[in-house]
Amino acid sequence: MIDHVELFVGDGARAVAFYRDALAPLGYALAVSGESNGFGTSDGRLDFWLRSGGPSTPRPHVAFQCRDRALVDEAHRAALRAGGSDNGSPAVLTRIAPDYYAGFVRDPDGHNIEFVARG
Repeated sequence: MIDHVELFVGDGARAVAFYRDALAPLGYALAVSGESNGFGTSDGRLDFWLRSGGPSTPRPHVAFQCRDRALVDEAHRAALRAGGSDNGSPAVLTRIAPDYYAGFVRDPDGHNIEFVARG
């Protein structure tokens, strides 16, 4: 089980602003600011972190689980509004699984960010 993920980013303030807006539909909020910036949900668990000094290389792929397809759509739109670039509009990806619904964006540093719902 993965406890948390940390991405290295080129511009910490820009990345924090992007993820603050892009992850808001999922219930994430910035909880720790500083050298590392931690995001989490209302359960108090901080599982997504950003740190200046990057971007990470190679650029990792990070997928955020969504409760349903509507939330995938909402998060994908929020990420685009926050300054991400489209890397795959939300769709069913039967090559992965018959019920795998996902949308992809590149964050300002080029990391591939996915929003996914199964079922």
